[in-house]
Order: sequence, then structure tokens, then C-alpha cells
Amino acid sequence: MREVDDCRKKTSAYELAAHLTACLAMFLFKSGSRNQYNQYREDIQFKVNYQRLFGFAMPHGDSVHNVMGLLDVFQIEQLKHKMVQVLIQRKTFHNSRYRGHWFRVAVDASGMGSYDHQRDEQCLQRTSKNGKTTYFHSVLEAKLITPNGFSISIATEWIENPEDGEYDKQDCERKGFIRLVATLKKAYPRLPILILADGLYPYEGFFTLCKANQWSYCVTFKDGNLPSVWEEIMELQPLQSKNTRREVCSRPDGKTVEQLFQWVTGVDYKGHALNWLECKETIRPTKTDVPDETLKTTRFVHITDLCINASNIADTSRTGRLRWKIENEGFNTLKNGGYGMEHQYARKSYCALKNYFQFMQMAHLIHQLMTLTTRFCEAFMKAKNHPTLKNLWLDLVFAMKAFELNEQELEHINSTRRQFRFSN
Repeated sequence: MREVDDCRKKTSAYELAAHLTACLAMFLFKSGSRNQYNQYREDIQFKVNYQRLFGFAMPHGDSVHNVMGLLDVFQIEQLKHKMVQVLIQRKTFHNSRYRGHWFRVAVDASGMGSYDHQRDEQCLQRTSKNGKTTYFHSVLEAKLITPNGFSISIATEWIENPEDGEYDKQDCERKGFIRLVATLKKAYPRLPILILADGLYPYEGFFTLCKANQWSYCVTFKDGNLPSVWEEIMELQPLQSKNTRREVCSRPDGKTVEQLFQWVTGVDYKGHALNWLECKETIRPTKTDVPDETLKTTRFVHITDLCINASNIADTSRTGRLRWKIENEGFNTLKNGGYGMEHQYARKSYCALKNYFQFMQMAHLIHQLMTLTTRFCEAFMKAKNHPTLKNLWLDLVFAMKAFELNEQELEHINSTRRQFRFSN
């Protein structure tokens, strides 16, 4: 934090790192708003514990907000990049690599709230059929995801106001992805990446970008995507009729999951060698007398450049489906898990909006490093009558208000080396 350029024009009793720490703490405590953070600041015991915990006095939320509007957005995202780079260097996620090599990176865009007025020049706008215009901000995220629950922001690209004013998801998100690729490659030049994305991404430019950066991909393939590819798949299917596999497994709730896999290899699309895979999944309830015609079968289709065969087809399909983690563990948690992603932390400053978002992502990363440890999951989340995560955070805030942190004990904790393990 002390490497960030101080853009403040006036002298302050607080060093810049104190303001940055306060912004991070606002999301660490899941304040939900600057007003709530200021209420914590009014509590004497909370302020004392805060200073003992972080080494800084608590600046006022308005002061923090003024700083957020001045800081270089690029440097704040660099803080996030450095956190992730350290974790990768320490091989925190190495056991979760796909096929022992690829880091799964899901890509998707999400809204940051909508408004009935244009709050700044960068606002996107969409006009409905009845003529109503809605203004909003949208952000494109690349998140490192793992099967055990991590969904960590590793790169961010803001989808800016297009020249014609009207927002088009396909056009704007694809343009944003080109910029996102450049950010990813610069921040993690040697990281072996497997891109997971929705049905917006199977197009020639996407395949070319991945190939140029030596990345692989496994993306959702809808019926309307690339008609020429679908035609070739239909032609090759009878010739590769042996490419099928059936798996049946039992879930802890007693239900049975039946999966039928089919795949086609060697599909050529403008010089790109593609492989197609389909999974038809049927979940049977515990009752055995349920007729087959009432059961619902869900179909999952992906396109990939990874080699697929009978031994890895099921795992490849599951990996493609992990894309949903960016929506669930990612955006949904940030919107509904106490972080307030759609809350207007900055009502006017677009720069402050971006910086708040980066600190939100950093806090979310820190929380995941705590809640996904085997010790926390086994000793806390599986304990009898354990509180919810929401209540746990309420208890943490209560502890900051009601008890006095022991400085010697904090120093002992800080100086003791510990190893944290995560399930695969």
C-alpha cells in the first residue's frame, strides 16, 4: 500500500496507507455502506481494537471516499494482482489445477447497479421496447476458480460507454474481453490458463486470442452458435458413434445421477481444431417407482481445444460446468453476501466506484482464504448448531465493540508461522 502514489493535494494527519486500509476494512467487516463504517467508528472500543489490529487510526468514511476519487485505478488493481501473484508463487492453488497443469479462469460480465438517470459519462444505457431508458455500469471479470469453492478476481475490465450510446452485450463484452486478455497476459505472463465462459464466446476472435496466448478453453456451446461447426458435428457423429460413455453415481441425499456423454473430435473451424462434448444428466429421486417420462433431463454442451477421450470426458464436462462459480461464489456472493456490490458507494465519482470495487475483491479474497481452510470447514462449518457466515460476521463486529484485543496476543499470533490447508 505504501508503494501507491499519494495523489492528495492537501496534507493529512493520516498516511495514505491508513485510508487504503480503512477502505479494505469496510469490506472486511462487511459494513455494506460508508455510513455503517462511520457508525463503527463512533464506537470507542471498536476504534481502539481497530488500531491495535491494523496499526492505523480509523479515518472518517468521507475522508476515505475523497481519497478513493483521487487514486490511480491501475495502481489499486495492482495491489490485487500482487496478492494473487504471491498465492500462486506459494502454490496455494496448485493442487486444484486441471489435469495438473491448467488454472481454471472463468470470464463473465455483471451489472453494478442500475439508475434512472445518467450518473456519469461512462454510464451504459439500454432502451426497452416501451421506450424506457435504464442506465447502469457493467464490469467484465476474470476469476480464478477451483472445485473446492474459490472464486478469486485476477483481472478486471470495465465496459465503458459505447460510441453510439446503446449497450449491446455481444459487442461490448467481446471488446472488453480483448482488453481483459491484455491485462491478464501482462499480470500473469507464464500462467497456464484454461478459459471457461458462456455461449457468448465461441467465435473466431476468441479462439485466435487464446491460441496466441497459449491458453486453452472449454466454453458453453449453444445450438445457435457457429452453424458451420454444428453441421460438421452432425456429419462426424455417425463416424464417431463409439464416443459415448455412461456414468451413474449416488448423491449424499440418496438421489441417483445418471450421465450420458457424447463427444466429437477433430472439428475444423477456420484453422482451429475443436472438440465437441455433450452431457445429458438425469437425476432420479430416492423413490424407485417414479416413471421415466416424469424425470427431467438437463443437457450441457461445450466446445474445447483440450484432448478428450473416454477416460477424461466426464471430468472435462464437469470442468466446463464450473463456469457457474463466477456467478454463484463470485457475483452472487458479492451482491448478496454482505459486500454490497450493487450499493452506490460512490454516487458521482466513476474513479471511486472502480477503486471501491477493487478493495471489495481483495476483501473477498481474504475471506475465502479463511473460510475455505480445512480447519475452518471441519471444526466450524461442520460443528453441531454452528452459526451461519452472516451471523459469524455479526459476532466479529460485536467482539470488536465488546472486548479489548490483547496486543501481546496479537503480536504472538502475527509472529507465529502457521500452515493453512485447503481441500482439493
